[in-house]
Amino acid sequence: MSRPLKIMLIAAEASGDALGAGLAQALRKRLGEAVIFVGIGGPRMAAEGVVSPFDIAELSILGWIEGLRAYGMVKRRVAETAALAAREQPDAVVLIDSWGFTIRVAEAIRAARPGLPLIKYVGPQVWASRPSRARTLARAVDHLLALYAFDAPWFERAGLPTTVVGSSALHVDMEGADGAAFRARRGIAADAKLLLVLPGSRPAEIARMTPVYEAAVRRLKNEDPTLEVAVAAAGTVAQDVAGRVAAWPFRVHLVDEAEKYDAMRAATAALATSGTVSTELALAGTPMVIAYRIGALSYQLMKRVVTAKHITLFNIAADERIAPEFIQDAASPEVLAQTVGRLLNDPQAAAEQARRQTAALDLMGRGGPDPSELAADAVLRVIAAKTQDGARG
Repeated sequence: MSRPLKIMLIAAEASGDALGAGLAQALRKRLGEAVIFVGIGGPRMAAEGVVSPFDIAELSILGWIEGLRAYGMVKRRVAETAALAAREQPDAVVLIDSWGFTIRVAEAIRAARPGLPLIKYVGPQVWASRPSRARTLARAVDHLLALYAFDAPWFERAGLPTTVVGSSALHVDMEGADGAAFRARRGIAADAKLLLVLPGSRPAEIARMTPVYEAAVRRLKNEDPTLEVAVAAAGTVAQDVAGRVAAWPFRVHLVDEAEKYDAMRAATAALATSGTVSTELALAGTPMVIAYRIGALSYQLMKRVVTAKHITLFNIAADERIAPEFIQDAASPEVLAQTVGRLLNDPQAAAEQARRQTAALDLMGRGGPDPSELAADAVLRVIAAKTQDGARG
């Protein structure tokens, strides 16, 4: 009897942890006990059998200057990950998102085992900045699993075979999300205005954005004391968010991962830190305002290389500013309160923005096959092709 296929999955933050767990489930569905997993990940991947030797939360780094400060730690974790690959001798490695960490791991593993299939799941956003990264990735890995059709040409031109698998965020099942039930559980009247705040999933995002959001919500509450406020906390930062929100001088409904989609359905409008959550809110039909801040020096460096007109994916797909976006100093409490207030107080404007958000999701590939299933198929094809090439060689 042949030994099980051993696949190493490497993820360094919450979104990658979710992708890795979905991929593991899809591979196990195909292979059953004929596949085992090793690697680096968070709690979702751990539930699928990936026992990580360290907590990935420390790798969730935001901004260039912050990255430089953490360079020593990242270098150590790269070495540990490469050593894990050397010990475990996997049949293939899938490196998920987190460009700065995973590209270094890929290069270290490639140097040690040139023939090992390396697959990148989610490429760097070269359409937004630093297109030379496409060539860097093409030298380091054998195949890319891209989320969106507009990603593929950038990498294929660099000689990297690419499979567009779609975004799992576009496949969130909102059918069971019940906004009315959420309001009933929290004692929120059916006709009350409810603002949902989503401060992010990284520690640095929580530290930077929650004070801004508190100040913005304070202004909105001063204008309308009846406004209900909910804050959704990603699992990786739930304790941090809960501690910060507990000090806010007004009542807040704290929402965990299990209730997040119910809260999205229930919300009149949302104020969110840029990320995957914007796609989920659009699927829920919730009009939103997007904000983002990083370190001042990191932002000055970023401005020199970023060419994208938008940061929200459905805005990028539609090539228009459907959801308002406010970056760095523009994301002031005054401006955020004013812009969110329009959505809360103008039902027609809110409904029109929600409609346009939903339409833009079709441009991103909504309605396609399950991304985890497509990713699993692609991984197995790459392994089979590499095996055949090795046999011929």
